[in-house]
Amino acid sequence: MTAAEKLIAAASAARENAHAPYSNFRVGAALRARSGRVITGCNVENASYGLTVCAERVALLKALSEGERGFEAIAVVADTERLTPPCGACRQLLWEFCGDIEVIAANLRGDTKTFRLAELFPEPFDASFL
Repeated sequence: MTAAEKLIAAASAARENAHAPYSNFRVGAALRARSGRVITGCNVENASYGLTVCAERVALLKALSEGERGFEAIAVVADTERLTPPCGACRQLLWEFCGDIEVIAANLRGDTKTFRLAELFPEPFDASFL
């Protein structure tokens, strides 16, 4: 199994823990740190929709809170026909903490597409503006 396949499998497994009673849109993410560690996350919805947290942010914040710094790739898995890349808020946080990492979008049918974050987020706002 390739590194990308392992990351997709971890994201797919994390998806099973999603809490999505309102949208039924279950998403899993797996973030690979430079240390080799894979940190997973799933989306967690709330009745106050603005408090919902995406799988990518759960994985990233979990990794940061556990001391990981420096990341190589993230896989995002959803049960959709069209592949689902990270939303805008997730792209911003990923850029801030991960830079131009590899982003693998996958679905449960085995379709995948790999991007660089800079392709998905071509004009990011970051500390260079401050």
